[in-house]
Amino acid sequence: MKEVIAVVRMDMMNRTKTALTEAGVDAFFAHEAQGRGKGFVNAALVEGAESGYEEAAEVLGEKGKLYPKRMVTVVVADAQVEDVVEAIMDVNRTGKPGDGKIFVLPVGDAVRVRTAETGAKAIA
Repeated sequence: MKEVIAVVRMDMMNRTKTALTEAGVDAFFAHEAQGRGKGFVNAALVEGAESGYEEAAEVLGEKGKLYPKRMVTVVVADAQVEDVVEAIMDVNRTGKPGDGKIFVLPVGDAVRVRTAETGAKAIA
């Protein structure tokens, strides 16, 4: 089992939900999140602003703000990972900064609370 975590643009959430459903995934979590990519800001300016230099904070301006995102989390069988990642990428790729990130992590076990099923049965 793997956990797939995708950070996507807010306005791409409906397309992402549809893509996941079409990839055979009906159960997932979506959370509101905020963040920014490394390309949006000069690290030296952030460091200066955090150290209290008002000039750095002023220059940083809007570039230092966090942008609204959605974080989608799904746990799938190993065999589904490639399809899920491709589905998310296909609907979220614009070629511009801010398209998002996808992380794939191993999952040791899962338990369905209602039935006490474990492992693959818990996520099926």
